[in-house]
Amino acid sequence: MGEARADLAADYQALRHGRGAHLVPRDVVAVSGPDAPAYLQGQCSQDVVALAPDQAADALLLAPDGKLVALVRVTRVGPEEFVLDTDAGFGEAVVARLARFKLRSKVELARLDWSCVALRGQGWTDDDPGPLPGGGHRLAVDWAGWRGVDLLGPDAERAVPPDAHWSGTEAWTACRIESGVPVMGAELDEKTIAAEAGLVERSVSFTKGCYTGQELVARLDARGNKVARHLRAVVAGPGVPAPSLLGATLRAPGIERPVGLCTSAAFSPALGTAVGLAFVHRSVSPPAAVELEVGASGPVPAEVRTLPLV
Repeated sequence: MGEARADLAADYQALRHGRGAHLVPRDVVAVSGPDAPAYLQGQCSQDVVALAPDQAADALLLAPDGKLVALVRVTRVGPEEFVLDTDAGFGEAVVARLARFKLRSKVELARLDWSCVALRGQGWTDDDPGPLPGGGHRLAVDWAGWRGVDLLGPDAERAVPPDAHWSGTEAWTACRIESGVPVMGAELDEKTIAAEAGLVERSVSFTKGCYTGQELVARLDARGNKVARHLRAVVAGPGVPAPSLLGATLRAPGIERPVGLCTSAAFSPALGTAVGLAFVHRSVSPPAAVELEVGASGPVPAEVRTLPLV
């Protein structure tokens, strides 16, 4: 246990303060053709036509009723070519959703066998690393102050400098939770409303014109994005194992119904305890004491906090 905790601390230190690298599972889809710019503009929540070559932006891909299909990153490759990447396991859903309304548009959709390496930590500079072998893209990332670069391409691992510290999934998840980064399949699914997850500001353009699924987003924005729940951090009491948080129900004093459910969990070296993400009912104003129902062991104390944690 001590050795594992030391490895976690080293991985975490690299991702936060050093020169950390982590292979992030992503599905990548190419969208190309004469009608690609106009078509994507009508399907994504972001102003993709305004992107310059090698520029990227997060976007929502929505169903006609406004339900979330996928959170994607759109990178412009050229005048008629884009690359979309999303969390692993959701590439086919992206292709199916884009193909659904393509009709006679001159647009080609293709899955790409690309990989994504996230470089995080204060040790990276703007010029490091250089070009990716075999092509690809070097994309700046900033999520609540956790900054770095994503290398996205057919052979992204080869572009990682030899002095980088490759960090494992546990440390990556801890950093992701602390920064409030939601992922498909955990925090994000077809029931998620963008405003609940804090995605509107970074993924929605309100000046670009119409797109599929826009009505729900626009209606909530007109009402001040007042939603029933918000993505929050959950900080467990001392000694609570991180795996026990996953799927744990949150209960608050004086409220009969559960107020949330933990969707991700990890041990945070910065806080020295287990942390998680949860959509928490708006009746709970952080910081707030709650209890976690973790199965047979009974309730354990925890606190709901705002994001980011660090």
